[in-house]
Formats: sequence, structure tokens, C-alpha cells
Amino acid sequence: MTFRRHFISLTLASTAAFTLYAPLSASAQTVLKAADVHPPGYPNVVAIENLGKKLETATKGKYKMQMYPSSVLGGEKEMIEQVQVGAINILRTSLGPLGTVVPEVNVFNMPFVFRNEAHMRAVIDGAIGQELLDKITASPAKMVALGWMDGGSRSLYTKKPVKTPADLKGMKVRMMGNPLFVDTMNAMGGNGIAMGYGEVFSALQTGVLDGAENNPPSMFTSNHFSAGTKYYAQTNHLIIPEIFVMARPTWDKMSKDEQAMVLKFSKEAQIEQRALWDKSVADYTVKLKAAGVEFVSVDQKPFYDATAAVRAKYGAAYAELIKRIEAVK
Repeated sequence: MTFRRHFISLTLASTAAFTLYAPLSASAQTVLKAADVHPPGYPNVVAIENLGKKLETATKGKYKMQMYPSSVLGGEKEMIEQVQVGAINILRTSLGPLGTVVPEVNVFNMPFVFRNEAHMRAVIDGAIGQELLDKITASPAKMVALGWMDGGSRSLYTKKPVKTPADLKGMKVRMMGNPLFVDTMNAMGGNGIAMGYGEVFSALQTGVLDGAENNPPSMFTSNHFSAGTKYYAQTNHLIIPEIFVMARPTWDKMSKDEQAMVLKFSKEAQIEQRALWDKSVADYTVKLKAAGVEFVSVDQKPFYDATAAVRAKYGAAYAELIKRIEAVK
């Protein structure tokens, strides 16, 4: 046997041996790409990461989740579009941008539709919450709604103190990218500006914005408090649950047993996020106050009254559903 033939024979034998003994799991593993605008350690991110760990264990490594936090894959609008084509497998998103894709969720987006956070949780945990998840899944949006998350109560943080709607006159305030929210801020007395979450910090720094609105954890983790917004007016004008979804192509490739696992772990993630959220709100409120942010108590009724036209305009199609929401204790 010539040296060349001997070398080829050894090479083929080695390749065959490697193929025989190489672990099969690596080639069979499916990596699920999960995404969020929030940073590592944020309650929503942690809850989804834990869902992924449970799924990996339950499927013996068939599925592994890779989290992409901090808007590294784009803003929520862009990430929703990526879910729709299957480029992102699991996404936690606000209902604001989703409302332009699945209009039914706008019923939760309206100002003061919930009396308080406890009322909102009772609604999403009950029949109404499940009905809306089912509507999203059945819609042409190409995503499967897995569960709800607590997005907290959204209030105003501005460079000048706000106690009444009149105080907002002339202020440019960032709102999520949905006409409903822009109309809400305009009705409250300010000038609503639709803008992506990742653009807000620089807009506050440069004076393009005079303020924004969100919950305490988001205000702190986004560092918006260091851009001159030293007043947090507790209007609680929006109490909006958030949602996490799976891309329809990803879901359809799973077996029935795997789908059942995902739904089970999603319910657990919904409850786990809530406990993490409550602790986070308390912790970040302390941190914001320590950083010099003044929490301002306000009379919510003038803001509620000012937004009546917004509820009438956007809630007309969901009048019966709104009555059911109001009836939940």
C-alpha cells in the first residue's frame, strides 16, 4: 500500500470513528432565541430564563434557550416583526406595540381601565385574560400567546414637578408607539411623543423630551433618572399587563407534549415574575429616592376625567368587555 493510500485509509477510519462516537445531542439540540428590551436581572428577563432552564431539563437538552436582553435585537416593534417571521422564538413585549398588530389587546391599554394593580391581576388571571391570550394565538399575527406579566403602574417622570393636568402644558413626554398612548398624553395636558424605548435617554439628555412615563424599575434600569427627570408624579394613568409569546413556526414544530410543557412552565413564569416584580418595585423606589428623585402624590381624578374621551374613542368597540373588567372584584 502506498503512503497516500495508507493515509487516506487512516483518515476515513478516523472520520468513521468520530462519527460513531460523537454526541448526537449537539446536532439535535434546538436553540430558542429569546429577547427583551430590559437588562439582565430584570424580573421579566429572569422569569423567561427560568422557563428556558425548565424546558431544557424537561426535554433532556433538546431545547436550550439563549436570552438576548437590553434591546440587542431591536426595539419592541422590530422584535415583534422578527417573531412574526420566526427570527426570534420567544419574546416578552409590552402591549403598546402589540396593539397595532392585534387590536383586541387595546382594551388593556386604555388609561385608568383598571382600578389598581390588584384589579389588573385578578382580570389577567381569570377568564378575560385567557380569552385575550386565545385571541392573540388565533389571530393572523403568527404568534402563540403564552402568558401575562405584571408591567406595574405607569406614572409620569419629568424635569419639572407635575401635580395637575395644567402642569403638563407644553411638556414633550415620551409615549409607547401606539396612537392610543399619544392621545392619552395629549388629553392629560402634555404633548405625547411616540418614541422607541432605546432612544429615550439621549432625547431626555438633549432636551428633545421633557419627560417620559413608566414604572420605577424601568426608570431606574434605563438610567432615565440621571437625565434630569427628578420628579415622579404618581398618576398611575396606565396599568398595563405585559405578555410573552412564541413564534408560530417554533410552536408548530413542537410535539403536543412539548407544547404542554411550554404552557405549564409559562403559567409558572407568570406567577414567578409577579413575586420578583413586587420586590423589584420596592427596591427600585428606594434607589430612585436615594438618587434624588422626588415621588409626588397627585389627585388622580383630574387625570381620569381628562382622559374620558380617550376611553370613549378607543373603548367603543369593547364596551361589553370593559363592563366585564369593571365587574371583576
